[in-house]
Amino acid sequence: QVQLVESGGGAVQPGGSLRLSCAASVTMLSFVRMGWYRQAPGKQRELVASISNGGSTNYAESVKGRFTISKDSGKNTIYLQMNNLKVEDTAVYYCNGDQRPMGDYWGQGTQVTVSS
Repeated sequence: QVQLVESGGGAVQPGGSLRLSCAASVTMLSFVRMGWYRQAPGKQRELVASISNGGSTNYAESVKGRFTISKDSGKNTIYLQMNNLKVEDTAVYYCNGDQRPMGDYWGQGTQVTVSS
């Protein structure tokens, strides 16, 4: 049984910061890669950031320099530190885990709203 639970979303003003957490019910060692996706109303879901089992990271161009993905293997948790938030960052953020060969697993999502 695989469960991913996100937390840390909320409402902030432009320029503010939030830290999202995603706790996995299984060891992170079972995931080849984990990451954060987001989906805004009327838009397709997009990759925000990901981190491999070995620690390599990828970021969407729109968030480079502002967002940082990290992990704590002992807690089976990944994080997304979001700084200098912009209105266009407003979306539901989803945690994803690639557990090969079983497939992808998703969290329930957490709302991030950036408005002045």
